[in-house]
Amino acid sequence: MVVILKIILAILIFSFIIIFHELGHFLFAKKCNVKVNEFTLGLGPTLISWGKGETKYCLKLLPFGGSCVMEGEDEESDSDRAFSNKSLWERFQIVFGGPFFNFILAYILSVVYIASIGVNDTTISAITPGYAAEEAGIQAGDKIISLGGYNVHFYNEISIYTFLHANDESIEVVYERDGQRYSATIVPKYSEEAGRKLIGLQKAPEYVKVSPIGVLQYAAYEMKYQIYVTISSLKMLFTGQISVNEVSGPVGVVTTISDVYDQSVTSGAFYVFINLTSIAILLSANLGVMNLLPFPALDGGRILLIIIEAIRGKKMKPEIENGINLVGFALLMLLMVVVMYNDILKLM
Repeated sequence: MVVILKIILAILIFSFIIIFHELGHFLFAKKCNVKVNEFTLGLGPTLISWGKGETKYCLKLLPFGGSCVMEGEDEESDSDRAFSNKSLWERFQIVFGGPFFNFILAYILSVVYIASIGVNDTTISAITPGYAAEEAGIQAGDKIISLGGYNVHFYNEISIYTFLHANDESIEVVYERDGQRYSATIVPKYSEEAGRKLIGLQKAPEYVKVSPIGVLQYAAYEMKYQIYVTISSLKMLFTGQISVNEVSGPVGVVTTISDVYDQSVTSGAFYVFINLTSIAILLSANLGVMNLLPFPALDGGRILLIIIEAIRGKKMKPEIENGINLVGFALLMLLMVVVMYNDILKLM
C-alpha cells in the first residue's frame, strides 16, 4: 500500500509539472489566436479523451510527457490561426511559454517552501580544523557573502559550489563579520573521509523565518540556485566530469521521491510535504532549463530555428524543419531508454 502511495505521489508531481509546462504553450497559443487541436498528458496509447470547444484533451498511458498540438505546428496549413502562419514574435512567445511557466511554477513552489520552513542562511556555525577556511582566518559566526564571485544566500549554495568547484586551485571568499566585509583566497584541501576537496566550513541546519518580502526575495534566490545546479550539472556532463550513467530519468526520480518519503514520513506529514516540494522545485526548474537547450524537438531547438529564420529573412522548408525535429525526437527517446535502463540497473 505504501509503495503504491509513493508511486502515486511521484506521478502526481510529474503530471503537475508537465501540465504546467504545456499550459504555458496553451495559454500563449490562445493569446496569439492559434488553434490548439490537442492537449495531452503522457505518452503512448490514449486512456481517456474528451472534447471541449475546438480542443481535444487526452490522458495517455505513460505519465512522463505531454503535448500541446497546434494547428500548422508540424504540417502546412492555410488557416490564419495556424502556428506556422504567425509572426516570429508570436511563435517565439508560444514556444518559450512552456519553459517560462516552469520557472513560474518553480518560483511559486519556492515561495511556499520558504514561507513554510524559513531560511538556513550562510552564517557559519563551525570551522573544520586544519582546512583552508581556518587558515584564512574565517571564524564561526562569519557570514559568507560570495564564493568565486558567485553570491550565496543559503548554506546549500556553499555546499554545491564547493562540490562543483572542488578541483579549483583556489577560491576567492567574501565574508562579513560585525558589519564589515573581508575577502580571502582559500585553497580546497582533500578529505579522505569525504572523498573530495573541502574548504572547511560547517553550518547547522538552523532555519529562520523571514518577512513576507523576504519570502518573495529568497524564493527568487532558491529558483536561481536550482537553475544554477541544473546548468552546472549539464556542464559537468558535457565536459565528461560525470557520465550519462549517472543521469537519472523518470525511474530514478521516482526512486528519489520514494527515498525522500521514507526519510521524511517518520517526522510527520509536514516534512513529507516540505521535502517533496523541494524536489518539485528542482524538477520544474530542471525541465525549464532542459527544454531551452538548442536541441531539435526541444523548445530551445524550435527557438533556435525561429532565430535562424529571423536572420535568413525567410522560412525553412517545412519538410526540412520536420525532419530535424523528428531526428531530434528519436535521439531524445533513445537517450530516455538508455537513462531508464541505467535507472533499472541501479535498482537491481
